[in-house]
Amino acid sequence: MDHWFRTVLLLGAFLFPALVQSSVRHYKFSVVSKNTTKLCATKPLLTVNGQFPGPTLYAREDDTVIIRVTNKVAHNVTIHWHGVRQFRTNWADGPAYITQCPIQPGQNYIYNFTLTGQRGTLLWHAHISWLRASIHGATVILPKRGIPYPFPTPDKEKIIVLGEWWKEDVEAVVNQATQTGLPPNVSDAHTINGHPGPVPGCSSQGGYTLHVESGKTYLLRIINAALNDELFFKIAGHNLTIVEVDASYTKPFQTDSIFISPGQTTNALLTANQGIGKYLITASPFMDAPIGLDNLTSYAALHYKGTPANPPTILTSVPPLNATPLTHAFIDSLRSLNSEQYPAKVPLSIDHSLFFSVAIGVNPCATCVTGIRLVAAVNNVSFVMPTIALLEAHYYNIPGVFTDDFPGNPPIAFNYTGNWTSSFQTMNGTRLYRLAYNSTVQIVLQGTAILAPENHPTHLHGFNFFVVGKGLGNFDPEKDPQKFNLVDPVERNTISVPTAGWTAIRFKADNPGVWFLHCHLEVHTTWGLKMAFLVDNGKGPNDFLPPPPNDLPKC
Repeated sequence: MDHWFRTVLLLGAFLFPALVQSSVRHYKFSVVSKNTTKLCATKPLLTVNGQFPGPTLYAREDDTVIIRVTNKVAHNVTIHWHGVRQFRTNWADGPAYITQCPIQPGQNYIYNFTLTGQRGTLLWHAHISWLRASIHGATVILPKRGIPYPFPTPDKEKIIVLGEWWKEDVEAVVNQATQTGLPPNVSDAHTINGHPGPVPGCSSQGGYTLHVESGKTYLLRIINAALNDELFFKIAGHNLTIVEVDASYTKPFQTDSIFISPGQTTNALLTANQGIGKYLITASPFMDAPIGLDNLTSYAALHYKGTPANPPTILTSVPPLNATPLTHAFIDSLRSLNSEQYPAKVPLSIDHSLFFSVAIGVNPCATCVTGIRLVAAVNNVSFVMPTIALLEAHYYNIPGVFTDDFPGNPPIAFNYTGNWTSSFQTMNGTRLYRLAYNSTVQIVLQGTAILAPENHPTHLHGFNFFVVGKGLGNFDPEKDPQKFNLVDPVERNTISVPTAGWTAIRFKADNPGVWFLHCHLEVHTTWGLKMAFLVDNGKGPNDFLPPPPNDLPKC
């Protein structure tokens, strides 16, 4: 065991005895309003424990984690443990009105789950309205004791959380957009560990500094917690070796630029092998569609130990806003490790073959200033959030909350990525797609150009999936499956559907309950680009959804 990790364990044993001596990890999260010196905020931020980003949740593979969340603000709150599989702990997943009613002001809820068979970097965040703008943090799942990483052991580990920030209250931003029917204002800045890049009219409080020592190797746990922006991450003069994404090990490869979507995580090895000095770190947006352009780059610095005071910064070029080839090159380089210890268990036969068109369009709106409202839909269904949690309605057989007739294909086939000249109006509904327990599922997520082509980072709750294929244009059901990678496709919980293209994923429905599928661009989720799966109970003694906990919040 290396010196750094031993030091961390000893420090943890001193400060948090339960963290080292027990397989049950206890945390207390208080959602509070807090002023921060990092940002020129006109109003306090909503935070967990007064921290921005919030506290890091540390645990080990197969540990049980218990977090008491207390709501001390005026907003309803939930917390989602993004990427945690939640085997038979669906009640702890966190999306508001999907698996639970919100935690109301002055109330609390205990999230209790086990990290079954998972290790790596994930994140947690609020899952109601746009509150995850500031209510978010890292989840670090260490391997079981005595189990090494399947890559060279780093000397140290660093957490880097990327985000975005509005000068205004984000709830006010959402409300204004809802009233007008137009897109919400883009963010005022991007952040690196809570520090913004240059913001007009705001005196800088200083950016984040990544301190390194020559010759040492660092494991960077990089998280995109931004609401609406896919990002590039670069460090001047240094290459990064990718070893994991979304808490799944990958075949290592080197790159100088990381592409990371909201909700995704990337672990990369950084070797401090350059000359003593100060090197620029950048987090810049990717957007290859002309909607809500946001070109603000956030800056930080890598600083070598022994660098003289006030050195010149070694610069790097920032990828263009529309660097689409760079995104494809990065995504295409990702492969599952697929070793004997970490096999890629790709479903080879499929029980449910689904085709989901994802689209942005417009609906009439009598109360909107413009007379129209921007909407989003999956298979022409714009999801309507219920007022009772779907999981409760399912468990207690409450009628009238949802139907289980979500269409497995678009109601009308068309040239999805071609020029669109017809009017587009969605259907509204709370419709779920039912899956038999242990059935295998393939989903082709097809981007469209109905209003304008856009990228859609899509997150599936409750499951990891294998990304077996992707392409530009319309999916060809005869030719494209012949090119699927069924040997070592990357395993993820969030994946980008490319602009005017498609992505195919596969998973096994081995987790009973109700599971959300939605675009992780919060603006698109707000417009209705979401749906949910209902996975039936199995026949075994552990293949069913257990009853809800006694403290489950009420609507």
